[in-house]
Amino acid sequence: MKTMDKEEFTARKNRKKAVRTLLEIAFILAVLAIFITAVFTLKTYVPYGQQSTRFAGDKGFVALSYFGVERIGNQTVIGEERLQHHLQALQAQGYVTVTQQDILDYYQSGKVLPEKSLYLIFEDGRRDTAIFAQKILEDLNYKATMLTYPEKFAKKDPKFLMPKELKDLEKTTFWEMGTNGYRLAFINVFDRHNNYLGELEPLEHSQVQPYLSRKYNHYLMDYIRDEYDVPKESQRKMKERISYDYEAVRDIYSQSLGYVPGMYILMHSNTGSFGNNDKVSAVNDYWMKTLFKMNFNREGFCFNQRNSSIYDLTRMQPQAYWSVNHLLMRIKYDINQDVAFVTGDAARQKSWELLKGALEIQGETMTLTSLPTAKGLIRLKNSNDFSDLILSVGLKGNKLGLQRIYLRADDNLTRFVAVYIFNNVLYVTEKNGGAEKELFALNLDRHDGKPVLSIPEDKKAAEIRELETFIKYADSVEKAKLYTERLKDKTLQYAPTVADGAQEYVPALSAHAKGDRLLALSLGGDRLSITVDGKEAVKDLPISNTKAGAIYLETAWGEYGWSQRNLADDVYDGVFAKLMITENTGAEKEKILFDGRLQGFSAVKYKIKGLWEALINWFIVHL
Repeated sequence: MKTMDKEEFTARKNRKKAVRTLLEIAFILAVLAIFITAVFTLKTYVPYGQQSTRFAGDKGFVALSYFGVERIGNQTVIGEERLQHHLQALQAQGYVTVTQQDILDYYQSGKVLPEKSLYLIFEDGRRDTAIFAQKILEDLNYKATMLTYPEKFAKKDPKFLMPKELKDLEKTTFWEMGTNGYRLAFINVFDRHNNYLGELEPLEHSQVQPYLSRKYNHYLMDYIRDEYDVPKESQRKMKERISYDYEAVRDIYSQSLGYVPGMYILMHSNTGSFGNNDKVSAVNDYWMKTLFKMNFNREGFCFNQRNSSIYDLTRMQPQAYWSVNHLLMRIKYDINQDVAFVTGDAARQKSWELLKGALEIQGETMTLTSLPTAKGLIRLKNSNDFSDLILSVGLKGNKLGLQRIYLRADDNLTRFVAVYIFNNVLYVTEKNGGAEKELFALNLDRHDGKPVLSIPEDKKAAEIRELETFIKYADSVEKAKLYTERLKDKTLQYAPTVADGAQEYVPALSAHAKGDRLLALSLGGDRLSITVDGKEAVKDLPISNTKAGAIYLETAWGEYGWSQRNLADDVYDGVFAKLMITENTGAEKEKILFDGRLQGFSAVKYKIKGLWEALINWFIVHL
């Protein structure tokens, strides 16, 4: 009997192993299919002149620049699916891509461009950008410019495209080449406590970035200066330093590609000229006009017209977390023309009245995009008599911004109870015809139990991180030893706490900080209770507005906040997931007033898709 049990156990184990092996092979084949589809192409780009394209006088052109593309994406690098949605929406608006030669002809020969012209850029020369953007470009018949740093060629970093791969991209006809300059490096860097860090390479910069302020510069933008803002180099040395990099651009591209790309982006943007100093600007101006045919010198706005200099063009850098309507909203107000916003699920849209902004509903998620520097606002139809209720919703918009729920609201929003998260603080307010009154506020970092740091404590943490970085990247044993001794001293140094009377450190909120909160509330009579992420925030808060009213959702930008990359962004995406509203009568099974969750086969299909994507991602990461 024991022998039979052992045999059955072995057989069962072998069957499981066989099934697991088959699943692994299936996923490997799926990943391989995705890779082959992304890399190999049999299509050829068709210029707009060979398409049915609308011309309507001088409408200029829109320039968009993405940092890179990954399969899934994150807060800084856009995912393949979201990029596809962005570009599909632009194509649906009638946009066609134009090339560098088209732009040259527009400025130099007076050529008329299509009414809706898009110049598309991908920065940094990442290999995954080419893999995941290629198929999208083919499907949409879009052409893009790939920017690179030639310094990467010698290092043979597998993350970045090499010259042979760039030539292969050109052969597909969907790409042309541009450059970000020789390399990326930073000078005149200070942390947020005004500690002078000097010059940093990209890896050093990334290590200390959490503690930096906006006080730093790109290596081509200024003299190298000391902590007192005094130049550490002469004008001649500055000129030689900057010229060296341009000469390297010229020589490396000429040798590796056979030519110097005609399109350039001078880093950093928005200096007003070609640097933060007139003598530095003059050096950049000389080399730029010697080597390149055009330069994007500004960032934040996308619209270029004929009255701009071809060496002072502007581009918008769509962020990885932008919804499609966020992108369209920014373009609409840059070019001052109407656009058609995407709506998603038309059947689910019928439950809502759009009052301001744009609303897209996909699956169980509603994305309400605000107007620039203003708000987005929707009202739940047939909700005018809602009074006592239980509501739950996932608020997945970024921390910097407003996601508000109005309860018991009248038609003009002169009477309401409001529960909202604004810049990572939970608020409850109410209004009864007069001024809006704050009833409750809770910093969500406190709700999460994050420790309260003093300014001295945060400064010490910054200095420790900086010394650790200097040790790691020291160019000599002697320097590493020096920094190690300083680190020992700094670690032993006592930093006064808030309890000691030191001032609290309040971090600036980044515009890119991801938010994800589960908000649940119970409103009954004159009492309101709220939980956030399953933890009680407030219980039985007294409410004076007990009249029935409607449900509204509102979003708005949170002012600029801290954003090095896109200072001009004043549009906000409020993201409301799985919104559920029931009556609050105390019954065992409450009546459902609104349910934003998917049901039946749609829910099953949605879950299966999510599981499939998760499994594919697991195999990509672990194989």
